[in-house]
Amino acid sequence: MSVVIAIDRAQWNYSTVIATLFALVIFYLLSDFGQLYVSWRGERIREEIQKVGGVWAISFAGVAVADYLSPEITVLSGKGQIQWFSLVLGGLCGYRVLLRSGLHALRRRGFNTRSVAIAGAGTLGQRLATSIASAPWMGLELVGFFDDKLHAPVSLGTGNVKLPISGTLEHLVEQARTGKLDRVYITLPTRSETRIRWLVEQLSDTTTSVYIVPDVFVFNLLHARSQNIDGIPTISIFDSPMVGAGAWVKRLEDIVLSSLILCLIAVPMLLISVAVKLTSPGPIFFKQKRYGIDGRSIEVWKFRSMRVMENGARVTQATRNDNRITPVGSFLRRTSLDELPQFINVLLGDMSIVGPRPHAIAHNEEYRGQISSYMLRHKVKPGITGWAQVNGWRGETDTLEKMQKRVEFDLAYINNWSLWWDLKIVFLTLFKGFVHQNAY
Repeated sequence: MSVVIAIDRAQWNYSTVIATLFALVIFYLLSDFGQLYVSWRGERIREEIQKVGGVWAISFAGVAVADYLSPEITVLSGKGQIQWFSLVLGGLCGYRVLLRSGLHALRRRGFNTRSVAIAGAGTLGQRLATSIASAPWMGLELVGFFDDKLHAPVSLGTGNVKLPISGTLEHLVEQARTGKLDRVYITLPTRSETRIRWLVEQLSDTTTSVYIVPDVFVFNLLHARSQNIDGIPTISIFDSPMVGAGAWVKRLEDIVLSSLILCLIAVPMLLISVAVKLTSPGPIFFKQKRYGIDGRSIEVWKFRSMRVMENGARVTQATRNDNRITPVGSFLRRTSLDELPQFINVLLGDMSIVGPRPHAIAHNEEYRGQISSYMLRHKVKPGITGWAQVNGWRGETDTLEKMQKRVEFDLAYINNWSLWWDLKIVFLTLFKGFVHQNAY
């Protein structure tokens, strides 16, 4: 929208700046409300262009109304307004068309693809599979059908293409748990509600994105939204907000903030490194394996604060007056300064500034079988701070209820994520996130 600068340099004054900012605010709010910046993988380009055009038209109308109601502020002449509207509309649509064309070309060559399985090989499942197979530009690679009753390969459309029955729904869950599937589309008939509920519950213990086609029952949804697969409606029930433009915004936020913070804390980190090295034997940093986004293993950096470095199948949480903690480590843990090296993780892309706190892999395996939807925390990158932490749910989880509350706040964050909420959490962390009674 900055192309407005070139329309009439003579009128690039205070009024024009105000109008441009006003248009940007309206456009952003409408885009967020209308879910413009989400994944358009399964949508036709005309649907995307129509939404972009509609959002920009309403934004422009808002500026025109404000201009009419405030005659003392003249934005542009009638001709200038038409040029402004046309140039911005052309820029927005042209950018979307070029981006789509590039993505489609990459997906046809096997890049930026997602592995897809369909639960249910009935009529609806066959229609969905036919749509996916006939539209390689979507970048969806069909693994096969999973069905409890059918076993023979299923023909797609009128051609000779057949898709195999890869197993039962139990086999589908097993594959999802191993991380082999990116998406699962459930096309079971509505009369199979009990089976669908079972499947949804089982898939909540995975990091696979799950969609119901076309009905959804009363489930505990995570960032639910609708999406079309070449005209066939689907509803996601477990998905991540970090897709499309949202992922780019989140990454840009992390790069900018982590770079600034690392510059500010470089000297304190150097002093802490010297203190850790001189006061106890062992390395300066402790790198512990934890789960990252989609359940992938990452190494989280911390200043070493203990005499032991547990990183195996059994990890004992720190407790109050724990004799494994070094004198310097005690201070670092109480003030959360031991977490400072994780800004390196953020810059590398393994973590985010804001997100669910990563737990040791041993603790993940312990709690995933005890807390419903526990693994859905990993639909986003783990964070240095989070909604649970600023609300007091941090430190030792000596009861199952404490971990349940932490998961509850983590899922609430994922379900309602926005850039503004991230900034709010960062601000609250300055006052609530460093020193806490549960930090030891």
